[in-house]
Amino acid sequence: MSAEETKSHKLTHIDADGNARMVDVSDKDVTRRAATAACSVIMQPETVNLIREGAVKKGDVLSVARLAGIMGAKKTSELIPLCHPLLINKADVKLSIDDVANAVNIEATVRVDGKTGVEMEALTAATIAALTVYDMVKAVDRGTRITDVRLLHKAGGKSGTYEGA
Repeated sequence: MSAEETKSHKLTHIDADGNARMVDVSDKDVTRRAATAACSVIMQPETVNLIREGAVKKGDVLSVARLAGIMGAKKTSELIPLCHPLLINKADVKLSIDDVANAVNIEATVRVDGKTGVEMEALTAATIAALTVYDMVKAVDRGTRITDVRLLHKAGGKSGTYEGA
């Protein structure tokens, strides 16, 4: 990256002295913003079957993980030090069983009318849901893995729309 490109790609959470700071969004316009994130929890086929059959001793894995993800979105600013607290309009967490990959796939969408984006809230929702799945099955499957955490979509604000893979 050239010096000119580096100047245009400044880290917004770092001040001139190199100290971490919360970005000032006072002058930004309130716009409708949305983000969707996803991840997968890979496990043994037998563990997937336990989830499907509702036979995990800790309870209904998919329902508990869905609620945990929604709570995670709402608590993002308490977990990520420089995130702004946001009044979330919508937090939706979908979990589905993928028999081919032996996985629970998670997709989280968050919406807000605000001055800053909700990418971190969507990513937090997806990963908290994944951590909850892991916590609920770890007694029967210690090899469970959380994988492929990613931003799928972002809309709104000055930077516009982003479509991930």
